[in-house]
Amino acid sequence: MQEKSKMPDNARYGDDSPIAAFATSPGNSALTLIRCSGKGSIELFSSVFSSEKINDAPGNTVIHGWIVRNEKIDEVLVSVFRAPKSYTGEDSLDISCHGGFVSGKAVLDALKYSGFREALPGEFTFRAFLNGKIDLTRCESVMELVSAKTDTARSRAVSRLSGSLFAEIDEIKKLLVQVLSGAEIYLDYSEDEIGADDDEAEGKLPNLNAAINVLARLKKLASSWRTERLYQEGLTLVIAGCPNAGKSSLFNALLKEDRSIVTEIPGTTRDWIEAWVSIEGIPVRLVDTAGLRETSDSVEKIGVERSRKLLQDAELVLYLIDGAQGLTAADNEFISGNFKRLIIWNKADINPVPSGFKIADNRFISVSAKTGEGLSELYREIVSAINERAETDFHLHNGPASAALGSERQKNLVCSACDALEEAISLSRKNEPLDLIAPLLREAVNALGEITGEVSTSDILEDMFSRFCVGK
Repeated sequence: MQEKSKMPDNARYGDDSPIAAFATSPGNSALTLIRCSGKGSIELFSSVFSSEKINDAPGNTVIHGWIVRNEKIDEVLVSVFRAPKSYTGEDSLDISCHGGFVSGKAVLDALKYSGFREALPGEFTFRAFLNGKIDLTRCESVMELVSAKTDTARSRAVSRLSGSLFAEIDEIKKLLVQVLSGAEIYLDYSEDEIGADDDEAEGKLPNLNAAINVLARLKKLASSWRTERLYQEGLTLVIAGCPNAGKSSLFNALLKEDRSIVTEIPGTTRDWIEAWVSIEGIPVRLVDTAGLRETSDSVEKIGVERSRKLLQDAELVLYLIDGAQGLTAADNEFISGNFKRLIIWNKADINPVPSGFKIADNRFISVSAKTGEGLSELYREIVSAINERAETDFHLHNGPASAALGSERQKNLVCSACDALEEAISLSRKNEPLDLIAPLLREAVNALGEITGEVSTSDILEDMFSRFCVGK
């Protein structure tokens, strides 16, 4: 008879019930890691573990034994963490199983049967936040780190995980609280009792200069999101051209691996193929598209339509001219379009660029995707074009990243704080009463508190953590 799992149906964020989940993706690997946490989790785990040492094991120790449920399931090593010295702040266990999906699933099933429930997405990090082990900026940096596409993106996420953003937000908030406190004192007492500061900038608000300085820091912080978004989301670079121009060969050459099928038959690529590459630390989504041509083939036609849509969304297009055919009417039609592009004369090993060849005001590069001729120059041009786009549209700056925002949620809250503070300063300069100004300052302080989690609501937290992967 099949035994029923004891996992409750009313799983929710915020309780302290024992939870378990894969911390690594099950598959062909030496080890699979399953994480457990929650009130009574060590005692509960002992019911399916062969070694009695687990109940008295101190924190930060490793116990060897077997997962047992009617029979031996897997030989494991169990890392024991005692509250509050654990990632979640609760009693926790990391179970190192043998790799492969089957072994890991059998262990997880045994844990669920013993009384653990499956963790919700991001629930381990959620509990770490609730138990004061980590603030919300560090929570979000955990997922940044997991999803980083380049080493630069990883480094910037680690900076936030180390507390750079929290420290900046906390310092700005303390300065803003001082401004708010000054305003509230003036509300409670008359100016005659306190004495006005003649050296302060014009305006009704005490410490107006401090408020202006805080606003400048907040605006600088808000602008940092554009750069950070570039390193997180990257740019799209599309390879386009007529059929058989060598797009797939160039795609493979830039990737340094065979991902696209290369044949002499036009129209081989029926749909787009993509891969991520790192160019100067920026994640670049490289896309190989279907050849641009009119066709009666219904499948190829769909691929061409999708390719045209990708061209509209691309930050940069590498347009290939088939050197064996030369410039065609179809090439000219595309080149006259409104795209940010690099023009590439491909198959230079078969037919070099004719002397004096020119394409309007477009600079072009001669390459052979097959032999590698000209690829180093093409790479330099791609780097230059990407850096130009990044500097123009994303305010990319060189050098190590200072405190910077890591999510759109953080950016929106900083902008809310800016708007409230800017209005407060404006009202102060108009000599409006402080009882209109002080609530705006409080609104700005609360917005900054929401970034770190000092001010939060359960629905906002659940929405944020539900986007995490299970096991984090």
